[in-house]
Amino acid sequence: MDKPVYLFGGGSADGGKELKELLGGKGSGLAEMARLGLPVPPGFTITTAVCAAFQQEGRLPQAVAQQIPPAIAHIERITGRRFGDAAAPLLVSVRSGARVSMPGMMDTVLDLGLNDETVRGLAAQSGDRFAWDCYRRFVCMYGGVVLGLGDAPFDAIFEKVKHDKRAATDAELDAAALAEVVQKSKELIRERTGQPLPDAPREQLERAVEAVFRSWENPRAVAYRSLNHIPGDWGTAVTVQAMVFGNLGEDSGTGVVFSRNPATGENALYGEFLAGAQGEDVVAGIRTPLHIAQMERKFPEAFRALSQTLHKLEEHFRDLQDVEFTVERGRLWILQCRSGKRTGAAAVRIAVEMVDEKLIDERTAVSRVEPSSLDQLLRPVFDPGARAGARVLASGLAAGPGAATGRAVFSAA
Repeated sequence: MDKPVYLFGGGSADGGKELKELLGGKGSGLAEMARLGLPVPPGFTITTAVCAAFQQEGRLPQAVAQQIPPAIAHIERITGRRFGDAAAPLLVSVRSGARVSMPGMMDTVLDLGLNDETVRGLAAQSGDRFAWDCYRRFVCMYGGVVLGLGDAPFDAIFEKVKHDKRAATDAELDAAALAEVVQKSKELIRERTGQPLPDAPREQLERAVEAVFRSWENPRAVAYRSLNHIPGDWGTAVTVQAMVFGNLGEDSGTGVVFSRNPATGENALYGEFLAGAQGEDVVAGIRTPLHIAQMERKFPEAFRALSQTLHKLEEHFRDLQDVEFTVERGRLWILQCRSGKRTGAAAVRIAVEMVDEKLIDERTAVSRVEPSSLDQLLRPVFDPGARAGARVLASGLAAGPGAATGRAVFSAA
């Protein structure tokens, strides 16, 4: 194995889009954006080659594990925070990233680096409720993903505390209630595994990396690869990145956005945004997100930066972009970019308009429209006039991200 770990952040990166097979879509995209000088939290990517070695050995190779501390030191130098230090705690995310997009198929761990000491340091810097909200998220995600206990037992604890506190939403729980969730979740981990939740951030990180590599072979990922003809020996990369926080308050938030409408192809931003939230909240359905256009009124400077970033990414990659982002205290951070999925109608319109805009040539435009997209165009669709006069049963963005909201109505008619 030549080079198992690639660094990015601070305006530079070891690799870029040319190393997509090795760094995966997420890692190569982040590295490329760092090269472009875009606001990307620093981090590092462990390659798909390591995934292959992990699947053979059943554990992270020692030579790779030895590369993690200096890679963490790289993040520490850029952020000014220190991993496991209560005075200025560094928290990281651990995410998968195959060379082709496999949304939701593999595992993620957020807010890693918290324990009973660092949570107090985080609270001193950013407030009690925020710190305990992050700790609650980490304990539940670590127990569910890394320790294999699943989401259900932790969700049950959280819902019980909400019920006992008569809280209609997560945001109504105070720091003490969130600390109660943490304590009960840690007790559950000890009961179910016979071991306490690991306190040492470096142990947490190594085990989380192994869990994400392991998720390449989980049943849903295997089924997805089979349906989409993705070879099992490609493996996934793992990206470890400094956390930025959309749950710091009403001046923070998170969202997902397409550079053009993936349902129609219209050249307009399309997506959702949620204030006072972390990334998983947008797709979890626990709160109703705002349309991306409403972000302009709430965070005008961050929205302007987001629009400029999407334009720059489209010009650079010459394709529809699907972007995940966080606003932390008014500052924009980009967490992922990739070529966006689109409907058949959108594929044709985007390809034609990008030729007109001189982003791509005609040969590229033809190659962008899959045969299945043409098949979609030949299928019957609802008449727009009939749709305009129909009774609305539910509302939501047509092609994701997110889900429809409203009351479900069933009829035998």
